[in-house]
Amino acid sequence: MYKYLLFALIGLMLSGCASYTATSGRVAVKDDSAANAGRVAVKDNSVATVVRFSAGDRAVIEDYYRKSASAKTSPGSMPLIRGGWLPADIGAEPLPPALERKLSPLPSSHERQKVGRNVVLIEKKTRVIADVLYNTAK
Repeated sequence: MYKYLLFALIGLMLSGCASYTATSGRVAVKDDSAANAGRVAVKDNSVATVVRFSAGDRAVIEDYYRKSASAKTSPGSMPLIRGGWLPADIGAEPLPPALERKLSPLPSSHERQKVGRNVVLIEKKTRVIADVLYNTAK
């Protein structure tokens, strides 16, 4: 009895190691549903990733700011261009936590910020703009 249990345990351990080796350093996320289309997917740690706002996230952000009573705007009339650099002194602020909780998760290297009436998705270290939602925020 113990002999079969030991073989089963060893088999499970070896299959787990084999699957770890086959997927080590790689994460594949695929979501084909219409509401989740465009969610962030990191394919390989050694390859630059493309991070964009999904259609679902765009709708959630637009709906949130459409209902928001706040009309506070931040200064910053510089053009926000995908692939451009966001200066640290531009007056960007994080999105409200209530809104962030409704959005799809991002890689730890990226964050969403509000710049004036725009919402940007930036790479934290370089502050390169990955995507922009123009005239969305109030």
